[in-house]
Amino acid sequence: MDGTLATADLERLRKEFSANPTYRLAQNAVTRVTIDDVAINREIVSSIDHSMSTTLDDWKVTNQERSGRCWLFAGLNLLRAGVMRKTGLKDFEFSQNYAMFWDKLERANYFLEAIIETADRDADDRTVAFLLESVAGDGGQWNMFAALVAKHGLVPKGYMPETQSSSDTGRMNSVLRYQLRQGARTVREAMAEGPECARAAKAEIMRVVYRVLCIHLGTPPERFDWQWTDKDKKFHRDGVLTPQEFAAKYVELPVSDYVCLVNDPRPSSPLGRTFTVEYLGNVIGGPPVTYLNVATQVIKDVAVAALQGGEPVWFGCDVGKMMSNEYGYWDTGLYDLPAVYDAAFDLDKAARLTFHESAMTHAMLFTGVDVLDGAPRRWRVENSWGADRGKDGFYTMNDPWFDQYVFEIAARRSALPAELQGALDAEPIVLPAWDPMGALAR
Repeated sequence: MDGTLATADLERLRKEFSANPTYRLAQNAVTRVTIDDVAINREIVSSIDHSMSTTLDDWKVTNQERSGRCWLFAGLNLLRAGVMRKTGLKDFEFSQNYAMFWDKLERANYFLEAIIETADRDADDRTVAFLLESVAGDGGQWNMFAALVAKHGLVPKGYMPETQSSSDTGRMNSVLRYQLRQGARTVREAMAEGPECARAAKAEIMRVVYRVLCIHLGTPPERFDWQWTDKDKKFHRDGVLTPQEFAAKYVELPVSDYVCLVNDPRPSSPLGRTFTVEYLGNVIGGPPVTYLNVATQVIKDVAVAALQGGEPVWFGCDVGKMMSNEYGYWDTGLYDLPAVYDAAFDLDKAARLTFHESAMTHAMLFTGVDVLDGAPRRWRVENSWGADRGKDGFYTMNDPWFDQYVFEIAARRSALPAELQGALDAEPIVLPAWDPMGALAR
């Protein structure tokens, strides 16, 4: 037996399929409509309830369009609620384009520094190859968002509005990837003459990257004249502010005090320990991306307390699993795939991480929760895919889905039990650059 699919094997597969009327019925259905249309569980659809005991949102959703900026949108959406309270505006958005500009520039610098650090390794070294493969992505993590706010501040959307490339990043990113990979070659060659020569070469590459970003995204404002009319038609003027001054004055939440709680149930990931992922970051000198691994129940308890206290919650999940844009709903049993395919779908959360079937793929906000007898039943989610998906852009997640597919929240350090606050100060375990816990940034 050499493992070859022989003619007899193929004939047996054909006959087994043809002899089963259930398989033929499934084939007839799925060749005409989508598998989701066939597999959707009508019993669950008929019982969907979007009502919540706590709902915070009273605003319109945002739209990241054809970009991977969910983590930036979720972070800025978390902060905009405070701006609306402080200014009396009915609706407000920060400039997502402004935040992305600085992330792209800082990320280029971070990448080139990583290339300098690994210049003594072969180009096909797994870490170097991973850096080259994943360069110039749109994704990110909470600590990366916090680093951008701390260094570059924020501006209202009108002072650096969206461009074609901020809304559809593919072509811009392809140019950035080329320049940075070309730059990686230049920097690695320059390292033969020492780090000073390599950083001189890096400076030239960064000039090109800045130029590319300005051409595609516009030039970030250094200061702007901030004035507005509130929802009661009253005019306000605050004068000329820098982005850093605007963030310091109008961001109510202590962004730098937030920490990331994750649930990584793999046997290699002990609870109560901090983790980081090698070469995951954007701002050199900024806070490292650090996770504290805790039980899912801890994440839920902290999230419920924040929501009931009037504060939305930034979170990361594996968004595409068991979801419906039409119904605006996530449920672990939403699609009865085992019945359609007559096959098992039984990987648990840890196995899905280990075997690359699951990872953090999207960041959003919790803006509500339905609690009955002290336990959450479902969660209200503000997405950043525009108002045409879900229920005017909002979704409902049932609690079992949270258990399986939510991996992370950002929370105030002070919201954690004392023993977990202490655990945050431990030296983090370093996961390799390609670990799935870094997926949201890729």
